[in-house]
Amino acid sequence: MKKVFRVLIILIILTVFVGTVYYLYNKSKKKPVVYETEKPFVTDIIKKTVATGSIVPRKEIEIKPQVSGIIQNIYVEPGQIVKKGDLIAKIKVIPNMINLNNAESRVTKAKISINDAKKIYDRQIKLFNDGVIAEVEFQQYDVAYNNAKAELEAAENNLQLIREGVSKNSGEITNTLIRSTIDGMVLDVPVEIGNSVIESNNFNAGTTIASVANMGEMIFEGKVDETEVGKIKEGMPLVLSVGAIENTTFNAILEYISPKGIEENGAIQFEIKANVELKKDYFIRAGYSANADIVLERKDSVLAIKESLIQFAKNEDSAYVEIETAPQTFEKKYIELGLSDGINIEILKGIEPDSKIKVLN
Repeated sequence: MKKVFRVLIILIILTVFVGTVYYLYNKSKKKPVVYETEKPFVTDIIKKTVATGSIVPRKEIEIKPQVSGIIQNIYVEPGQIVKKGDLIAKIKVIPNMINLNNAESRVTKAKISINDAKKIYDRQIKLFNDGVIAEVEFQQYDVAYNNAKAELEAAENNLQLIREGVSKNSGEITNTLIRSTIDGMVLDVPVEIGNSVIESNNFNAGTTIASVANMGEMIFEGKVDETEVGKIKEGMPLVLSVGAIENTTFNAILEYISPKGIEENGAIQFEIKANVELKKDYFIRAGYSANADIVLERKDSVLAIKESLIQFAKNEDSAYVEIETAPQTFEKKYIELGLSDGINIEILKGIEPDSKIKVLN
């Protein structure tokens, strides 16, 4: 009995040992590599570059005052449509005290002069009517009196202009009423009632009271890298993707390429502008960010493969792929390449449409 147990134990040990050796042997064997294959396909290949930028009105005007003062009333708000000549704001003039004092002094002197001239005129006209003096002699007193009246009127107009920003002879024309200079939409009103504003003159750009733009004519302003700017030209079509408007694109025509580049983050960028074709169902707000796809080259319905399938011979400027000649047997085939879009590439020569190409692992 003991002998039987001993034999069984030995057999079990041998079985475990043989099984372990067999398992380790199978595990150490390399499994055969099975390569997948892909066939060439017919597709459209478009080589393009992307320009980032924004959509802005072609014509945007900043409305500035012609007199300095304080905003008394504002008659518009952003988003409102205005016509040329519509009232934007009213300014209350705060006169300069030195100029005001000089104007008042001028009026006082003009009144003294006209009183003196009138007394002389009244005496001389009586003598002229009595025939004591000739008309030629009387004419100089008449001219002096008229000059005194003109000077008083000019001094009073100047005083009123300094005080109120408008003279009595100007009628409805006044610099204190700020009006729109174009038809369009009010984009921004950066001032409020009570703010001080500075007039536009040769030494100061002036305070912007409102920005008005024609929203019916928009352009794309973007930048293109120096490596791509030589491939584009005016008149090329663009396709715009607007970040704020999903699932739609806008067509545009390139109309301007800057002759001078600007360095940004170590790269030279060139500004471009394109006329945007608007759609009736979409309202594009000024400043929307957009990406413009510029088509550099295009080929339709050409034989192509994925660029990841291509290999390059060492020390040779030759591209090739591996074609399956038998199950899991491949042969090297040199090919001639055409246009590429970065994912797919055109095949000019070297393989047939039904060829099976080895997929690289």
